Amino acid sequence: MNSFRKTTATAVLAVLLAAGCTQTMQDKPNQTMGTLVGAGLGALAGSQIGGGKGQMAAIAVGTLAGAWLGGNIGSKLDEVDRMKMANTTQSALETNRVGATSSWSNPDSGHSGTITPTRTYQSVDYGRPCREYRTTVNIDGRNEEAYGTACRQPDGSWRITN
Repeated sequence: MNSFRKTTATAVLAVLLAAGCTQTMQDKPNQTMGTLVGAGLGALAGSQIGGGKGQMAAIAVGTLAGAWLGGNIGSKLDEVDRMKMANTTQSALETNRVGATSSWSNPDSGHSGTITPTRTYQSVDYGRPCREYRTTVNIDGRNEEAYGTACRQPDGSWRITN
């Protein structure tokens, strides 16, 4: 198994393990989704550190740290926050040039965020455009930053792949 597939398989397993430790989507959907996304991003970040057994430990630590941070952020976003963030993300991924930032804000909650595409490429696996991006979320005056990748789906929407 090549290194990329091994790392990806480990990250997926870590996300599934994190999902088993969270409450159901019906009980706390914001926190659960934040935990899962955070775990995935943390696993990805951890996979970029070290090699061999050290890399596996970095993935595990990254997964747990990402799950905690993502769950914390997700528990504080309300439905309107998530809707505004999702709409801005779809629009920015579709229309922004690399380096151009789009912002969203919810005056009722005081939460806000940004999304900035950082790279565009053609997916080898799917043959579709994919974009790497940086996103920030400001909750209660604290900025949190994350990185991810999304690929355009056949229906034209963008789906986050990590």
